[in-house]
Amino acid sequence: MNVQDSHKTQGIQVISRAADILRALGENAGGQSLGQIARKVELPRSTVQRIVSALIYEGLVASDGGNGGIRLGDQIRVLANAPAFDLREHFRPLLEQIAAATSETVDLAVLEGPHMRFIDQIEGSQRLRTVSTIGDKFPLTTTANGKAALAQLSEASARTLVSTELESDSDIDVLINELRGIRSGDIATDLGEHSEEVCALGFAVIGPNKEIAAISVPVPSSRFHRIRADLTKKLDGIRDKDVSSA
Repeated sequence: MNVQDSHKTQGIQVISRAADILRALGENAGGQSLGQIARKVELPRSTVQRIVSALIYEGLVASDGGNGGIRLGDQIRVLANAPAFDLREHFRPLLEQIAAATSETVDLAVLEGPHMRFIDQIEGSQRLRTVSTIGDKFPLTTTANGKAALAQLSEASARTLVSTELESDSDIDVLINELRGIRSGDIATDLGEHSEEVCALGFAVIGPNKEIAAISVPVPSSRFHRIRADLTKKLDGIRDKDVSSA
């Protein structure tokens, strides 16, 4: 092997190790120490420190200051969200319309394999409101946006996706029956299934490139049932108007 080939091989190895470190950090959003990362990727701590320092310089990794915790950097979110830019721009007016009509937080999420990824949000003006982090991933079977997106798929495709979350056939059958109602026009619901403190309503939207996405309105459970009927009526009207004008 000549010097040029050796340098090329070393470069590929560094990229591979950096990717392993990024994947390890992605498994724990709370941050990890250099020692924890080194054990996960099975590399010397000194090697991990050298690669992490380069990743920090590029903004792909961030350090939590004095406590020594290492986490994914903001630049990772920028890169991850880049393909979703057109989708956010496309549905922003609809999100703004819903936020103005309800005064609640409004979320936009896109279907990505076995989960939903949040790509945009308008924070509500209510004193007690819910807020999620852009880029976070949420399950399909216990969220309003997940159910709304699943209802856009065939039953066979939906069953395949939810089998990773639901183990029993009876649980899958209950969900499939709920999806039939959503396909018939029902607003999708999360009645404290994902988190006891939060309920949500939502409906699916199709992006300009046929992306399956969903808009949802999460509400603290403490007041959800009081406003559920009115919120459902408002979302039904906005959704139906949007579909008729599409």
